[in-house]
Order: sequence, then structure tokens, then C-alpha cells
Amino acid sequence: MEELLHYFPELTDVQRQQFAALYDLYSDWNTKINVISRKDIDNLYEHHVLHSLAIGKVIHFKENTKILDFGTGGGFPGIPLAILFPDCQFKLIDGTGKKIRVATEVANAIGLKNVTLQHLRGEEEKGRFDFVVSRAVMPLPDLIKIVRKNISKNCFNLLGNGVICLKGGSVEEEAKAYRKTAEIVPISDLFTEEWFQEKYIIHVPL
Repeated sequence: MEELLHYFPELTDVQRQQFAALYDLYSDWNTKINVISRKDIDNLYEHHVLHSLAIGKVIHFKENTKILDFGTGGGFPGIPLAILFPDCQFKLIDGTGKKIRVATEVANAIGLKNVTLQHLRGEEEKGRFDFVVSRAVMPLPDLIKIVRKNISKNCFNLLGNGVICLKGGSVEEEAKAYRKTAEIVPISDLFTEEWFQEKYIIHVPL
């Protein structure tokens, strides 16, 4: 939690309690359904929660923004972002039912009111959203091909509606088809921890 409070000192008491509860919840669920590498659970806040919240450092979603978390797994980046932006609406989907079950149980346990969760493949999602967020689910061109249909034309945030991805490694090749519009932000510019080296946020307006 120390890293979280360092980078997000403005968190309310409710948000702090929600974030603090995540470790025990994920540790417990991870013994039943493996959604986080067992050797990585001790790094939950740095590798999963803070990583998800990097998106909140490049855009402050305005009230009533609708966000789809595509391939949320156990709830990342959707659950941390839903805690950070309680006035926005999040939908978390994943094609693996047991992962959605974990994310649902965690969201319910911490009292998140601004999320809906569904066992659903991205191709089947029909809703419209201001942004689609994802964390290393698939190559960027494949993701955009699937979610382009889901992006609302009504734009009211400072960033243009579109896709916001968390990616690692060499991202230039993936983003080259969108180089005229894509913005690539090194997370190491936002957070100083060594783990964030060679990790990026890619925003592609659609």
C-alpha cells in the first residue's frame, strides 16, 4: 500500500479501505482459483494494482465516462480503476468464467457500485463505451479490430475516445499502424520502481 499512497495521496478513506482489502481477498481467492501467479501475489500492489492505476496518471476520466475492461482476468485494470474513479461506469468482461467469478467476488466484497461483470468474449460485447482498457490481452491490431465497434462517437474527455492498453517490451512494432495517432507513454516516467522499466501505456483514439 505504501507505493499506492505515495503516488495517489489524495485517496479518500473509503478508497484506502477498498485498496487495503485487495491483498487478503486476492490471496484467499488465489488459493482456490489461480488468477495471479502464486509467486507474484506478494507483489500485488506494485505489479497489478499500481500497474493498473498508471492509466489514471495519463487520463482523469470525467464523471459518467463509460469504460470497458476487455479480458479483465481477475479484475485488472478494471477494479483498481473503478476504485479510483467512483463516478465512472465500468464493465469488466472475460472469456474465462472462473476469472470473472473471482473479479465479481472481489468487487462485491469491497462494495464497488460502479462495475458490472460478465462472462463474455469481446466479439460478443455489443455495448458502446468511451474507452476500452486492457492489460496485455492480445496484439494491439487484433484488439482494435474487435473493439472498434464498441467505441462511442460522443467524446467529452481530454483524451479522444478509443483504446488504452498496458503493454510491455517492444511496443513500437505493434503500434506502427497507428503511429500518426497513437500516444505511447513509458510507465517509468510515472513510477520510479524498477519493475516498470519497459512497460508502456498506449492510447489509440478511434
